[in-house]
Amino acid sequence: MSKKQETEYLRPSWDEYFMDIMEEVAKRATCDRGRSGCVIVKNKQILTTGYVGAPRGLPHCDEVGHEIHEVINLDGSKSKHCIRTTHAEQNAIVQAARVGISIDGATLYCRMEPCYVCAKMIVNAGIKRVVCQRRYHRAQRTREIFKQGRIEMEVLYDEEQKYDNK
Repeated sequence: MSKKQETEYLRPSWDEYFMDIMEEVAKRATCDRGRSGCVIVKNKQILTTGYVGAPRGLPHCDEVGHEIHEVINLDGSKSKHCIRTTHAEQNAIVQAARVGISIDGATLYCRMEPCYVCAKMIVNAGIKRVVCQRRYHRAQRTREIFKQGRIEMEVLYDEEQKYDNK
């Protein structure tokens, strides 16, 4: 192998490029239980971004602590969720609406498969493709409605996203 081939630059694919930007957006998240980000793109142009955080003007988890609620799941198991924040996908969709940007037909990039509430918003917003880094352990309904709604979902790494469950 020549020296040139060893050092040849590999340009990222569009999906890699937007996933890298999503990681930067996630650094703005204000809940240490799941610092996630989201980027919504159409025709290779960023339309909007969002990250996990409290609603505009309200205190963030990083400032005042988590607002933890215990949930009894359908299988009888219990889990704890912080409900102070809005998910990255929700914030990106709301930001588009707030500034009047159509995201119909767009692609959404996010850290893990969206939750069921986010999935319904994605369907209603007209997003046609979702690219996630990893699986989400409670995404079965998301997969079902994406299939019914003809939303293409690509998971880059077939492993569950691990996040702090304080």
